[in-house]
Amino acid sequence: MRNSTFIFLTIFYTTIVFTAKSQNKIDTLQQKPTYSIEEIVVTGTRNETDIRHLPLTVSVINRKQIEQKHTPSLLPVLTEQIPGFFNTSRGIMGYGVSGGAAGSMNLRGISSSSGGLMVLIDGHPQYMGIMGHPIADAYQSLMADRVEVLRGPASVLYGSNAMGGVVNIVTRKMEEEGIKTNINTGYGSYNTLQTEVTNRIHKGKFSSIVSGSYNRTDGHRDNMNFEQYGGYAKLGYEISKAWNINIDANITHFNASNPGEIYNPLLDANQRITRGMTSLILENHYKKSSGAFSFFYNFGKHWINDGYTENPDDDNIPKDYRFNSRDKMMGISWYQSAQFFKGNRLTAGIDYYHFGGRAWNQTLNGDKIPQVDKKQNEIAGYIDFRQNIDSWVTLDVGIRFDHHNQAGSEWIPQAGLSFHLPKNINLKLTTSKGFRYPTIRELYMWAAANPNLKPEQIWNYELSFSQHIWDNRLTYNINIFYIVGKNMIMTTFVNGSPLNVNTGKINNAGIEVQTAYRISNSWSINANYSYLHMKKPVLAAPEHKFYIGGLFSIKRWSISSGLQYIAGLYKSLNPVETENFVLWNMQGSFRAAQWLDIWVRGENLLAQRYEINAGFPMPKATVMTGLNINF
Repeated sequence: MRNSTFIFLTIFYTTIVFTAKSQNKIDTLQQKPTYSIEEIVVTGTRNETDIRHLPLTVSVINRKQIEQKHTPSLLPVLTEQIPGFFNTSRGIMGYGVSGGAAGSMNLRGISSSSGGLMVLIDGHPQYMGIMGHPIADAYQSLMADRVEVLRGPASVLYGSNAMGGVVNIVTRKMEEEGIKTNINTGYGSYNTLQTEVTNRIHKGKFSSIVSGSYNRTDGHRDNMNFEQYGGYAKLGYEISKAWNINIDANITHFNASNPGEIYNPLLDANQRITRGMTSLILENHYKKSSGAFSFFYNFGKHWINDGYTENPDDDNIPKDYRFNSRDKMMGISWYQSAQFFKGNRLTAGIDYYHFGGRAWNQTLNGDKIPQVDKKQNEIAGYIDFRQNIDSWVTLDVGIRFDHHNQAGSEWIPQAGLSFHLPKNINLKLTTSKGFRYPTIRELYMWAAANPNLKPEQIWNYELSFSQHIWDNRLTYNINIFYIVGKNMIMTTFVNGSPLNVNTGKINNAGIEVQTAYRISNSWSINANYSYLHMKKPVLAAPEHKFYIGGLFSIKRWSISSGLQYIAGLYKSLNPVETENFVLWNMQGSFRAAQWLDIWVRGENLLAQRYEINAGFPMPKATVMTGLNINF
């Protein structure tokens, strides 16, 4: 494996250098590069802001990068492109929930499975109302114009669950006048099918986007089939030059099976999950002020059969009940940002969240055994102040007061400096607090429930250095961070019984590097690396994560390839098991006609044997091919 990797890297580097030299003569004939670092973001500030003036670290994945991956889920491209970010997986498609599930997202050693990492859709929180974690299968590529990942606490703007950072999915919209329709379909290994149809309209002041998808696979193991239906719609209307309104809705339903660990397989471990969201956003954009009022509503419906083994030694028989839950989350958000004098920007906002649900076990004869039926409220106000001092430094300070009806109140401060130095150098210093309220599950469900839990808290200290050189052909940034936390919720035994308690501590440190180089208008490469040191190991948090990828595009051809190296990945904590592996992926497309692209995607082309979830071996090399039709 090491020899194969070395040979591949040598060929890859030699090819890049040779082709770059030959392509310099025809640069002007080719399209603009895909890999670039965006400058304007909304995450971390609520209003569109030049990323150089933010003390926080934000990485952006644009629509072209999403489309080049040719995957229904957004998570694979994030794992490749975002340093410090990793998500678990167990097969060619689908993550599932409950036992044996994957799709847990981890950023700097803080996991979404415990609610420490928040997923947003257009700035609105997305998580299961009872369990408090995001549902990975709900975040599909069809809805995303771009994804902005804020690495580090974002609790000042987004409150609880943004303790370790946020993944903000910015939804698509039709910018240019006209009507466009896209059909993308593919088929490949293990009888895997993916389809997507999208229609976009922009007529005068009205715009719309409507998408639908169907995806399925037999899986690379018995009893690992996955099926998903998804739909997304967004309607927009420009009321005036300063005001516009958007209404959107997204729903996904998936049926998943959990085959169990290979050494203890399961039967009938099936799940039927429905997740939905809808929102209304009224925005205003003036010369010196901008803001929005929004309402959102998320809901979920879960039906889970945990299955059984056929091992006589375990004396297991089919369960006589099924777990059911209904959860919801409703929110109202308002913010306004204004410039009162030169170089100043003040943003103030109010958030109100109402969430919860009920869960029960339903026996085969129809009896319901209640598990929990709870609702909670969270209300907060925040202020963020940013001031440019001359042209070389920006000061940013923010504070949030957040109140939870069960867990009490929290003050959340944040402060940072951004230095804009000669030769396009940016230096940033920031310190910020993150927190997470205990979930309904931790407070009230099952034997370990403890209604007296306190919020988890962390402090993040960060130094960032970035530069654009060679006419912006090369960009790079380096981040060094240190995280210390207390009151982390852990399950321990007290007087012989399990109990959730605030005894855990966190002490993480690391470095992240990200770079992109446009060799020519046809060739570009990008790479990222992250090192994470943890005093206490965390599942799915690799010690080393490295990725290098390249894109070549000329005339009708486009080919991209990437190599990812993972080392020190904890796939189990009891017993402690780690994993190292190298993945080589490649995608390519050919424009056969003005309206038709033919694409192919290969993953794990080195046929590595590896596991991310202990007992769930990943598939060897897989291939997908399909058509992309535009009219």
